[in-house]
Amino acid sequence: SLEAEILSRQGATSERSYTRYLLDGGASKIGEKVTEEAGEFVEAIGSQSAERVASEAADVVYHLMVGLRLRGVSWRQVIEVLAKRSGQSGHEEKANRSAPSG
Repeated sequence: SLEAEILSRQGATSERSYTRYLLDGGASKIGEKVTEEAGEFVEAIGSQSAERVASEAADVVYHLMVGLRLRGVSWRQVIEVLAKRSGQSGHEEKANRSAPSG
């Protein structure tokens, strides 16, 4: 439902929609926000309450999903990648990963 909400807000004006504001800012604006929110998440997991950790994680996921929307990548595609990695060592998966395509 979050993916659908982001898609619907893509058609709004940036004055009325923070999501549209981010999309209008492009990869650099969205990347800046993902970095900021990820930093806040790291701080939260270090010493803050479970509620704060969940809140910061939600912020990271939201901004990540806006970035996916910008690139036309669905959440389903992300889940499919994770499913393919299931049962595989993270070290092994990373060693076998092909170079990113442009």
